[in-house]
Amino acid sequence: MSDKNFVHARTGIAGAALLAASLLAGSALADAKDATVAFLMPDQASTRYEQHDYPGFKAEMEKLCAGCKLIYQNANADAAMQQQQFNSVLAQGARVIVLDPVDSTAAASLVSLAQSQGVKVIAYDRPIPDKAADYYVSFDNKGIGEAIAQSLVDHLKKMGVPAGSGVIEINGSPTDAAAGLIRDGVHAALGKSGYVTLAEFDTPNWAPPEAQRWASGQITRFGDKIIGVAAANDGTAGGAIAAFKAAGVNPVPPVTGNDATIAALQLIISGDQYNTISKPSEIVAAAAANVAVKLLSGEAPKATHTLYNTPSQLFTPAVVTAENIKAEIFDKGIQTPAEICTGEYAEGCRKLGITN
Repeated sequence: MSDKNFVHARTGIAGAALLAASLLAGSALADAKDATVAFLMPDQASTRYEQHDYPGFKAEMEKLCAGCKLIYQNANADAAMQQQQFNSVLAQGARVIVLDPVDSTAAASLVSLAQSQGVKVIAYDRPIPDKAADYYVSFDNKGIGEAIAQSLVDHLKKMGVPAGSGVIEINGSPTDAAAGLIRDGVHAALGKSGYVTLAEFDTPNWAPPEAQRWASGQITRFGDKIIGVAAANDGTAGGAIAAFKAAGVNPVPPVTGNDATIAALQLIISGDQYNTISKPSEIVAAAAANVAVKLLSGEAPKATHTLYNTPSQLFTPAVVTAENIKAEIFDKGIQTPAEICTGEYAEGCRKLGITN
């Protein structure tokens, strides 16, 4: 073969290879447009998953991949049920699974199973420490714990509460790695505060009745020595507040929270809860949808962090108290006065300038 013909042959082979690669990429993109994507959430103790997370994920997926089939399941705090749901969506051909695990340790085997079948897993909200997922999307949970506890500490100091006074700490579920990160953040802030942690509790399944039961026992045990409560989310905060009210404690000592639920915002307006965290779940849900579509298309999503050997995107939320609730919640349109300022909360809304 002449050199000229050899060059032509090589050019033809390269061109064919490029054409084949282009066809494969086009095929992959076409397949992505009607792929099945699963969104598996952990529990119904918080209303956020049905009201915010899934609607936010669905809305973004419909923009990015209108032909994609979405499957939504909630495991209702049952790890065995979540495993069944995971197996079911694999059988239904899911190519990407967004997983917020009931049990972060048990979820490692689910990630291994999916990846062995070429299925991508996005860890969502709660990390999976023992097995690297393909991606992790969340708010910064350790940062949340430190922020709510530091806000509490600053408030106590502003009130003139002396060093050496005691707080109780109500953590999240012991099977939730995100709860562990929140706890670590709370410990970091309280550890340097000069205040003393009288007792702490890991709340099974984040259940508010469990938090209320435990807090009731601590009120009996410590009485007015409790000058604050570092609660890991709004559900456990509400349980603690209910315990103080049942015990006739008035005013309730400052209680932290997290999630900016409607109930918590109303408790802040009434003065019964000190703070919460505004983290519109739709932000993280939309990010998860973007990552899912990139994975379907064979792209590597960019990461801002690495957590547990997993490329991650972590968002920074805002602490909300009565002082900034109008600016952070109502002025930003996260909630409306019509939803929050009802009945007994109407006067509090007027005092805070939320309504006229």
